[in-house]
Amino acid sequence: MGSFDWDLVDNTLAFDDAGLAVFDLRPGEYDGDPDSLDARVPPEEAARVSAVIDEAVQTGRSSYGAYFQVRRRNGHRQWTHVRGRILRDERGAAYRVIGIVRNASTELTEYTLISPLEAGRRRITGMVQGTTEALSKAVTVDDVAAVLTGTEGMRRFGADGLVLGLVEGGALKVIALAGDSMDALDELKLHRLDDSLPLAEAVLTGQARFVTSLSELGHRFPRLAPYIEALDLDAAAFLPLIAQARPVGGLALFFRGRSDFSAEDRNLCLGLAGIVAQSLQRALLFDQEREFATGLQASMLPRHVPEIAGAEIAVRYHAAWGGREVGGDWYDVIALPRGRVGVVVGDVQGHDTHAAAIMGQLRIAIRAYAGEGHAPATVLARASRFLAELDTTRFATCTYAQVDLVSGGVRAVRAGHLGPLIRHTDGRVGRPNLRGGLPLGLATEFEDEEFPETRLDLVPGETMVMCTDGLVEEPGLDIAAGMDALEAAVRAAPDSADALADHLSASLWERWGTGDDVALLVLRRAPDPGTPQAPRIHQYIHQADPEGLAESRVALRRALADWGFAELVDDVELAAGELLGNVLLHTEGGAVLTLEVLPEPVRRVRLWVKDRSSVRPRRRTPGEAATSGRGLMLIEAVSARWGVEPRGDGKAVWCEFVPRASGPVDLSGERPVVPPEEPPED
Repeated sequence: MGSFDWDLVDNTLAFDDAGLAVFDLRPGEYDGDPDSLDARVPPEEAARVSAVIDEAVQTGRSSYGAYFQVRRRNGHRQWTHVRGRILRDERGAAYRVIGIVRNASTELTEYTLISPLEAGRRRITGMVQGTTEALSKAVTVDDVAAVLTGTEGMRRFGADGLVLGLVEGGALKVIALAGDSMDALDELKLHRLDDSLPLAEAVLTGQARFVTSLSELGHRFPRLAPYIEALDLDAAAFLPLIAQARPVGGLALFFRGRSDFSAEDRNLCLGLAGIVAQSLQRALLFDQEREFATGLQASMLPRHVPEIAGAEIAVRYHAAWGGREVGGDWYDVIALPRGRVGVVVGDVQGHDTHAAAIMGQLRIAIRAYAGEGHAPATVLARASRFLAELDTTRFATCTYAQVDLVSGGVRAVRAGHLGPLIRHTDGRVGRPNLRGGLPLGLATEFEDEEFPETRLDLVPGETMVMCTDGLVEEPGLDIAAGMDALEAAVRAAPDSADALADHLSASLWERWGTGDDVALLVLRRAPDPGTPQAPRIHQYIHQADPEGLAESRVALRRALADWGFAELVDDVELAAGELLGNVLLHTEGGAVLTLEVLPEPVRRVRLWVKDRSSVRPRRRTPGEAATSGRGLMLIEAVSARWGVEPRGDGKAVWCEFVPRASGPVDLSGERPVVPPEEPPED
């Protein structure tokens, strides 16, 4: 009797010397890898013990026990008994097994000599049980193929090669090959259901064929003869897969070193083929339903995204892995007049065909209201009314944003949905505060169709990300954790819209799993670097964002150095700090900073700071004890000139800087400074 310690996390299995002796192993012959016991434990025995252990682990039991046979180095089989205790963490997850293993030959030898049929029955039962357990978790045809062609699958059958084919019309299509030499059959992956190949014949006739000489098989099937030598195998079983009296495919098992098939072996193969056939039929039905579901969902979404000048737009839709269940998630991109675009992401309550039908109608309604030129708040109010008037009790959440790609202005509203994320040009990711309203439908029912509009700025090169909650929700975790993960993924993603969408799909949708649909929309405003002669940079600084102010200073210093204006760094940084501070302290929004080079009539630098306030700055004359009011005095002192321009619903304050090497410069022929009838303000 010996003991063992099995670390389930690292999958290392340690035995003491007595335990190794039970397996007829010397200390130097075992490296702690459970798979290295294959030389001592026959495949069918390993499958049976694995099934017992898996059941104990998954059902929450604290211990298990099993008898199995070990093949000693002299070829004799020895009955062995294992008893293990399963240790679990505070969440109930198994992480370690400790136990004993002992030679049980004395207590079972007499029994097996008296009843060899019972010993064989136990072996068959273990193999069938292990295969059934593994296939019960297979959902799709690919899952079934993975179970059969994996290491454990080959071990359960005791085979050295495997071929799995599906019936498609009048042909047999090979969907899986496993084994060292099976690639030789790659050319036969699709062939007619006739008697020219043994597996197709077995499927066509419904009769299994057991062959103990592949060379003789070549005489009966000349088409297979050229491949037999490359296979380097000795025996094979060709099994039809029949479910509900209908052939669904075929399974070929190849063996090395086998010279016969006993009645027990034949019955085992036929029994396993029946299990595989049932699993394959179930998987085929699932795949068909899945294809129907995704096809229905796809027909409700836009066929293509229009190309919008001045923006990169990428969309992704991932369906939940739930059979015929169809979700109500959607996205849309709506081209609007005057260089604008409307983008929307939403989710109708429920996962069924009714949710998909409601989604299709609601998407068209929002597109129509947006196309009529209504403001974003009006678009959602009318959409809520539309949904409330439908014959349904469903509600929907969504976020709609109207983006002006010329100015970068964004008018965003949301109805019980996640707000967008903005990735700035310096890599920072912000979460704008969209107050939002009730979900569509409920807003009308509760007579509260107010959807507050939030104004945002999207500077050239910035990216807006909108999604449904399936991208950020993981069962058992707070959605805040998902939002943090989304923010980190956006920050680490590539710049282009398509690459960013792929990155989010790979890092989040695949991470959380497939429990919910996901609609994702990424809009990146085209970068505006200017030209080599007149370069420029843009940045958005959110209100009360110290990190943004620090990043803007770094960006200014780097740009000026790259452009050959290092001597202006201190003056430009001082002016930018004064203008940005004024915006962030005295207005209700953020600021858009632009730094550009003007090459004519003399090469110089212009700094712009745009905000949404229409109040013009006033230049003051503060007293000696005053603690404020000197901002514009400083700007006037360090810059060549400055001015104010109206910009839609706000203004832009600008100032220019000329290198000392340029000498005195007359810029009087260019645009005027602040109009004389309005004294400068601060």
